[in-house]
Amino acid sequence: MPTQAQPAPPVRQFAQRLSATPRGARLARRLARYHLDGWGIMYDSELNATAEAIVAELAANAVTHGRVPGRDFELRLTLHPHTLRIEISDTLTERRPPQELELPYPEGESGRGLVIVAALAKEWGVVGRNVGKTVWAEVTPPGC
Repeated sequence: MPTQAQPAPPVRQFAQRLSATPRGARLARRLARYHLDGWGIMYDSELNATAEAIVAELAANAVTHGRVPGRDFELRLTLHPHTLRIEISDTLTERRPPQELELPYPEGESGRGLVIVAALAKEWGVVGRNVGKTVWAEVTPPGC
């Protein structure tokens, strides 16, 4: 009886719930850099810097626009052989980020976070959860 090929398990995975505050967003960025370095993606590498920028933007959005008082947000990193997946989940269900982006007003002071994520990531998107949403981005390591 032929067997079906199973997808390769992730090489590494990290998840952490953090307070939905600016301090929690900063910690998410630092934890991402730390764990990627521990997985062999050095602090001074392009992939680490790209992941840091994506985590910073998504975490800032989670604590600014997705915050529900008393509830945390979650950072999840999954490193597959050819892809790094970054996920930020929050608990606010009323607002969903757009799947297609409009450029922000040139003199505006906000509205660039997801434009930056879209520019840095190979793919990104939003999926609903029972409570809230998860915004995810995937990055391809150099040489893959």
